[in-house]
Amino acid sequence: MNSIELFKKNAPELLDKVYQQSAKTAVLDCNSDLVKAGANANEIVIPKLDMDGLGDFDRNSGYLDGDVKLTNETVKFNYERGRRLKTDAIDNEETGGVILANLSGEFVRTKVVPEVDAVRFAHYASTPNITVKSETIESGEAAIKSIAAVYDGMTTSEVPEDSRYLFIEPTINGLIRDLDTTKSKELMKKFAGIIEVPKSRFYTAIELLSGKDEDGERVGGYKKADNGMDINYMIIEKSAILQHTKHAKTKVFTPDQDQDGDDYKMLYRLYGLNDTYENKAAGIAVSHKPAA
Repeated sequence: MNSIELFKKNAPELLDKVYQQSAKTAVLDCNSDLVKAGANANEIVIPKLDMDGLGDFDRNSGYLDGDVKLTNETVKFNYERGRRLKTDAIDNEETGGVILANLSGEFVRTKVVPEVDAVRFAHYASTPNITVKSETIESGEAAIKSIAAVYDGMTTSEVPEDSRYLFIEPTINGLIRDLDTTKSKELMKKFAGIIEVPKSRFYTAIELLSGKDEDGERVGGYKKADNGMDINYMIIEKSAILQHTKHAKTKVFTPDQDQDGDDYKMLYRLYGLNDTYENKAAGIAVSHKPAA
């Protein structure tokens, strides 16, 4: 099997592996076993379970019947992006095939994953009725006080405790580590995971660049929106999020198939769903810096 065919065969598994290892938000992906394809290509079907509560127990007649309702909700993907990348055949040969071999993995790690994370954090931070704190955190003590207040508020609202994740800006997490106190350690141990997020992915609002020459946005990607603010931390309970990423086929064309030049071409497209449940807003909180 030649290198091109091997690349085509392994690309889906490779890209998923890079995504899982690099995306800060991958821990919030919903169980893929519960997701079914919808009637249309841009839809998925999510099961929703509801049931009756407890009733009186009668020692003569026993248990009262209760209903269990399983409904399927069809939702549309709300994120779709793509790109065509090419590399000259001679350049690839002169590097011993290194360019082509590393193209897809490096593209996903350095371009796709940061944007996917940034899109999600911005979307979740703009969810109506969540806890929002505008504050400047300059010490470990201030960070612990803020996080503890949000955590306790979630507990009061009966948000599940075993699947809360803390996404935090690295400098602030460093301030907490430097405290090295029993109080700080006990609080941080309560989270299902603590994930440091680079500042460049952690905004309350972003702008996606079109990638078109005529827009002056050929480089593509994203940038902080004019009304975006830097996030200090977010606490997200996993069941409050409806997150599913689907990678479409990665297509690779050889120079022999290139009618316009002498290039290897890779076509990459992904689309997915980044959303929240309206009735679970208590499971999402964001602390951000004040507007400049």
